Amino acid sequence: MSRIGKQPIQIPEGVEMKIADGKVFVKGPKGSLDFEFHPDVKVEMAEKEVKLSVKEETKQTKSLWGLTRVLVANMIKGVTEGYEKQLELQGVGYRMAVQGKKLNMALGFSHPVEVEIPDGLEAKIDKNILTISGIDKQQVGQFAATIRALKKVEPYKGKGFRYVGEIVRKKAGKKAMGTEK
Repeated sequence: MSRIGKQPIQIPEGVEMKIADGKVFVKGPKGSLDFEFHPDVKVEMAEKEVKLSVKEETKQTKSLWGLTRVLVANMIKGVTEGYEKQLELQGVGYRMAVQGKKLNMALGFSHPVEVEIPDGLEAKIDKNILTISGIDKQQVGQFAATIRALKKVEPYKGKGFRYVGEIVRKKAGKKAMGTEK
């Protein structure tokens, strides 16, 4: 039995939820999301509560049970509170700016890097910190990972994108040898 899957999900005030044709539709103050769940998982809605179960307990359905429960809970949290990731850009000459639905960056390459901001996401820049926010947890995390992959933190000087609060261990570079004989 899945320890995560058997826990009921509370539906907060202001959130509408509908289950139809193997899909879950969630609508809240920040927007709406939908998710198609596996046919072996049953999603049932009671008063202000969602319960999940499986039709037949196998190893695969147990893991799908817990996964589906977490995805539905993330959807509910997304439409009420939203999600946010923060990336910090460090390095001399590295810059970034939001221009409409594009993110323009100077990352030490011979050309500027332009990235289209996906629909449903919002990007703000405060000094050297990029804040990505939206209602879909997977989309926010994926876009943050895509941006970080453009210029990962290098271990010698610590230049590049890092998540706010991420600790990067620096390596010692080559030491200059003295004039010993």
